[in-house]
Amino acid sequence: MYRYDQHDHLIIQQRIAQYRDQVRRRLANELTEEEFLPLRLQNGLYHQRHAYMLRIAVPYGMLSSTQLRKFAFIARRFDRGFGHFTTRQNIQFNWINLEDTPEILEELAKVEMHAVQTSGNCMRNITSDEFAGVAADEIIDPRPYAEILRQWTTFHPEFAYLPRKFKIAINGAEQDRAAIAMHDIGLTVVHNDAGEVGFRVMVGGGLGRTPILGSIIRDFLPWQHVMTYLESILRVYNLHGRRDNKYKARIKILVKAIGIEEFARQIEAEWLNNKGGPGTLTEAELKRVAAYFTAPAYATLPASDAAYEEALQSNKAFANWVRRNVKPHKVSGYASVVLSLKKAGVPPGDATADQMDFVADLSDRFSFSELRVTHEQNLVLADVRISDLLQVWQEAKSHGLATPNIGLLTDMICCPGGDFCSLANAKSIPIALDITERFQDLDYLYDIGDLELNMSGCINACGHHHIGHIGILGVDKDGSEFYQVSIGGAQGNNASIGKIIGPSFSAGQMPEVIERIVQVYLKNRVDAERFIDTALRIGVTPFKDFVYATPIQTGLHTGEDAGTAVSY
Repeated sequence: MYRYDQHDHLIIQQRIAQYRDQVRRRLANELTEEEFLPLRLQNGLYHQRHAYMLRIAVPYGMLSSTQLRKFAFIARRFDRGFGHFTTRQNIQFNWINLEDTPEILEELAKVEMHAVQTSGNCMRNITSDEFAGVAADEIIDPRPYAEILRQWTTFHPEFAYLPRKFKIAINGAEQDRAAIAMHDIGLTVVHNDAGEVGFRVMVGGGLGRTPILGSIIRDFLPWQHVMTYLESILRVYNLHGRRDNKYKARIKILVKAIGIEEFARQIEAEWLNNKGGPGTLTEAELKRVAAYFTAPAYATLPASDAAYEEALQSNKAFANWVRRNVKPHKVSGYASVVLSLKKAGVPPGDATADQMDFVADLSDRFSFSELRVTHEQNLVLADVRISDLLQVWQEAKSHGLATPNIGLLTDMICCPGGDFCSLANAKSIPIALDITERFQDLDYLYDIGDLELNMSGCINACGHHHIGHIGILGVDKDGSEFYQVSIGGAQGNNASIGKIIGPSFSAGQMPEVIERIVQVYLKNRVDAERFIDTALRIGVTPFKDFVYATPIQTGLHTGEDAGTAVSY
């Protein structure tokens, strides 16, 4: 993985010194909160309902064991013993004291990490496929390009104050696991007919108040020109994007307003001025960065292992975990393991300091001291020997990280919601806990099969509810918390935006609402048809008719107020 050079170290130390003085001035009341706001946002610090929240960047989702141990240290010393992994492959700490933040940034710098550009109207953390470099269906490893773009976007002076936040995702595999269609810019590594490497470029995606899937603006862009072309996109957006209304400031609104054809024309015109300029990538630069992502020292192993095969046959619980949580690897004898952060009774995406230390140790012993963060809020050991899978499962199970539910209903995406976020209209965590409790029967869960449930506490859509097979959105209804449900959203190669089924529901009704939706699916599916395929085939009406056919009794939801107590 990438290591900082002298320029990285210098610029981060300069930023920390600058920020330390800004905090000193704020604590001394030399800066008002209004003056301090843009300064702290530049360093990933938000003010939430109960305390400050610090968001730390995890570039393209990659972590070393040393970096994860640093997160555990921060959780213990500066937070309440846990952290929250996000849909942007970052980590958030929700109970931070302002006076501690310069020291936290110093600690992060020791392990080559920072919180720069994790908030504000700038280019955010570059995200990618959590299986990059090891996926069996990978075309080209996207990580060198992601790192080049990370360096290019960090502290870019021309784009430090964009009309609105800006997100870029890059995918290098046949299957899109980076949700590129919902990003401001989505890149897919492809080959043209001549076998040359380049990018398919999408623009104008985004969720929030106006969910829009990105449009292809170029089918093939030679890799050498990725920065100059993206710079052209950013320049057109920076020039014409609205700054008078933050709800209409994203690039998706600009693309919709002028049309994709006109937008593309303007990009191509701007690119004529940039093409071949200083931002053009060279073979030497690509090789320099790619050298940080060389394959680890894989052993020569058989494709399978006798003890592993025997365990699959004799241990149903292990076999269930392998079926859901173990993914194919491009190297014979290895597999990738997804450690589920979706155990019943725990807020989705949360990990304790002890769990983080354990996963760091696990990665040292079994996965070349490296791990990944997924945008579904789980962790990945990318390079595990098949012969070690049984031991990894046994140890992960003892630490609450082996729930065999990846891709199933209880593997839900969930933002922190109203328990923490001051923007939220409703709580998310208690609803997630209640739904998870309702679907604890693994046989039933496996019969339902692949089903993505995404939940957001407000229209900002941090939980990606628009692209969930079932989406849940927290709304305010006369001062009370209610929940709007959508059906038919999807990420990946066949991305789609879900459709709202009807009026919103109370918190206590939500587990039964989800149960009724599942019943409609089970009644109407054909053969082994997935939920999303059935939903797209039959449409919203059958779900709506059954959900609203008879009243749903309102009961008290069981989830604790995570703002004051979180149960692990």
